[in-house]
Amino acid sequence: MTVPRPSRHPLTPLLLGVIVLSLIPALLLAVARVNHEQSQKTAALVMDYPAVAAQARRFGMEPEALLDRYKSHGVNGVGMYEDVIGNLVQRGAVYLRSGADLLADHPGANIRPQNVYLRSLRPGVAEALPARFTIPTRTVQVAGQTWTEWPTDPTFLPVGPDRALLARLQAKGYTVVYRPYADDALREPGLDWPDVPFVIFNGEEVIGARTPELLAQINQRLGKRIPALIEATPQRGLDTLIATHGAARTFSVNLAWQNRLDPATLASKYNLAARERGMRLLYLRPYPTINETEALLDRTTELLGKSGVRVTQPVIAPFRENTLLRTLSLIGPLAALLLLGLSFPLVRLGLLAAAGSGLLAFAMNKLDPFASGALIAAVTFPALGLVLRRARVTDWFVATGLSLCGVLFVSALGANRDSVLGLEPFRGVGLTLLLPLVLVALSFLPRQDLRQTARDLYNAPIKLGDVLVMALGLAVFALVFLRRGNTTGAGVTDTEAKIRQDLQDTLVRPRFKEMAGHPLGLLGLSGVLPGYFSAMLILGGVIGQSSILNTFSHFHTPLLISAQRCFLGLAVGLIAGLIAIPLVNAALRLWQTHGPRTGARA
Repeated sequence: MTVPRPSRHPLTPLLLGVIVLSLIPALLLAVARVNHEQSQKTAALVMDYPAVAAQARRFGMEPEALLDRYKSHGVNGVGMYEDVIGNLVQRGAVYLRSGADLLADHPGANIRPQNVYLRSLRPGVAEALPARFTIPTRTVQVAGQTWTEWPTDPTFLPVGPDRALLARLQAKGYTVVYRPYADDALREPGLDWPDVPFVIFNGEEVIGARTPELLAQINQRLGKRIPALIEATPQRGLDTLIATHGAARTFSVNLAWQNRLDPATLASKYNLAARERGMRLLYLRPYPTINETEALLDRTTELLGKSGVRVTQPVIAPFRENTLLRTLSLIGPLAALLLLGLSFPLVRLGLLAAAGSGLLAFAMNKLDPFASGALIAAVTFPALGLVLRRARVTDWFVATGLSLCGVLFVSALGANRDSVLGLEPFRGVGLTLLLPLVLVALSFLPRQDLRQTARDLYNAPIKLGDVLVMALGLAVFALVFLRRGNTTGAGVTDTEAKIRQDLQDTLVRPRFKEMAGHPLGLLGLSGVLPGYFSAMLILGGVIGQSSILNTFSHFHTPLLISAQRCFLGLAVGLIAGLIAIPLVNAALRLWQTHGPRTGARA
């Protein structure tokens, strides 16, 4: 198979010039994004207070004493839940009796056995509670004591913060994260929230999510408090609050999963979350033992220090996009898409493929021009270099340079407040791997009538080896496609997981698709393999180029982190490819010359 040379269209210099000019606003936007992200490299290690209190009691310690011990190992924040009536009972502020028990002690009293009764042990506490709720109550006298009768068990009704505990924690310098409870019986939810920087809502929705009027009140009562956006935990109504207040990206680990991980592995996950996913609140729970918990905290703070993430109270500033510069940046991907189509050996086919790619990008992004432009850049630039030039090894540098230009356009057009927070995912991640392959493969079609090409392909003799090679290529691509993104359809082996953890603890982990794809592309461009093998290897190189753009489509990952990952992959891939070319050449020579020659005597 001979790969046809691309067309050299008269508009090529002009379109390349337009792309270069459009890179200027894209570069300015990239610099602004980096400055923003560098200013946000802070995180708080927030320890769940009820979990610490439970652990402290098991070991005969005071909860605040154990928390202070953890503070010496890096903890600077506390997750403090809203009090419920049950907490008031535990602290001796009120006395709770079931109606049946109270009636047994005082036969004949005006008591309903199915109800629950509260009496103040601290003056006025029980009497003040009914005003908080819409639940009908009544006051009864039993043996000279005043009881408040509740028609339902009030143990879990929220009653606001423990202000004495809050004051002590804030006096010690902790960043307090408040966790209020939702209850339909509350008259004025949010009215008594304490003055804290962050609020984490419990459950699958924020307070007031089901009632627009109440949600508007909660939005107003948040004040300067910033709601937490919990990783992988969508909460109904949170987007309304984020639109006004922004959000603090928060990472936590389910306790059951945590207990299956050793402290070093868990610390690596917290470090990765802060360094590469923009998590500002690292929400921790203690291990069953104090020693394990201290090991987790020590390793986490060590890794955060190496990553340049300061452990302090985060100051959250929303990412602000520049509409004018984004509009100017949009010109570049459109010019690149047109250039791609004009550079096909079959120009009409190229223009048709380019138009179809553009329409698909706009359809997937619901006609949003900036998101559509980002997807166009992500599918065009990985293919453009290998469509323009693919005759020698040095053409890999041209393809890589154009892919890096595409990176700037993807960031400029796709990065906005919601996408940086992870609220607005990049639409079309699968296309960023599939479409560049299709575009480059279509550019391999010879300059002749497509019907003749179809006949030639149909009549081409196929050997068993050809079938095996093609099946292997499809299997490799299927594996790559299934393992795209963070949530994949194919898992990783224990060995690979260990390698990943070691890499991400010492440096930014490069993507394996790039480390494999770039050597394949270099090998294909070298032409050392005969027939269609070089063309298939060039397609493997397209996966490496596509992975570059795919890396930068995760907008919640800081731009410099993605750049480090990209350039590490490029360096490893380049070195591996330059080593592979002479090795393959030597292996082929040995294969062809080893043993008796054809026609020689036995």
